[in-house]
Amino acid sequence: MACEEPLELRLHTPGGPLPLGVLMRTPGFERELLLGWLVAEGLLPDHFALNPDGENPNLWHLHTPEHERLAGAARLAVSSSACGVCGTGSIERLLARATAPGWTAGPLSAAALATFPEGLRAAQPGFAQTGGLHGAGLFTPAGTLLAAFEDVGRHNAVDRVVGWAQARRALPLTDHVLVVSSRAGFEIVQKAVVAGVAVVVAVGAATSLAVDTAAAFGVTLCGFAREGRVTVYSGAERVKS
Repeated sequence: MACEEPLELRLHTPGGPLPLGVLMRTPGFERELLLGWLVAEGLLPDHFALNPDGENPNLWHLHTPEHERLAGAARLAVSSSACGVCGTGSIERLLARATAPGWTAGPLSAAALATFPEGLRAAQPGFAQTGGLHGAGLFTPAGTLLAAFEDVGRHNAVDRVVGWAQARRALPLTDHVLVVSSRAGFEIVQKAVVAGVAVVVAVGAATSLAVDTAAAFGVTLCGFAREGRVTVYSGAERVKS
């Protein structure tokens, strides 16, 4: 079975620790998950220390001089693994803090995009064993898989990809393609926008809010990428048939 456990992030302030967030996730790659979540929420400090608890594997600690700013956004509720809309609930709010991702790599082949999920699936051992994990992968325009992560929550898998890039100081992810094994909901597109990803490919369908968000930021959003076909919902100028 796919494992699901809570992961708490505590923000340390002069007045004591505060629960900044509780994420329901599949254990593993906690640093990448937390870094990606902080990026998506607009909470990543310029200077910080992020460390695991010495005794509790489901607890991490964040120390930063920016504790006052982060304390104002302290999240006291559990973030469900089924829903990744955590802090940004509308296109308008996202427009206020994010810019359109850049793309200089030229047009992409629709036939090639349809094969990207196959590359992601090959990097999903957890799904092969349990059938219960989503996957997210970061690809080059040529189709080379750079990083892939799994989780019970599709948004957590994306956060891990973004956190992996943040740890390597590779943000924004200009000229990269984000591929997800699930449908494309609003939370997937908003995380892509904040990370600077201009092309998102999903195995399943896209939701109306995801398409509206992608269109507002000039993101190429593709769904139903399988069997040599792909549906382009927005940003079709980057895709050649």
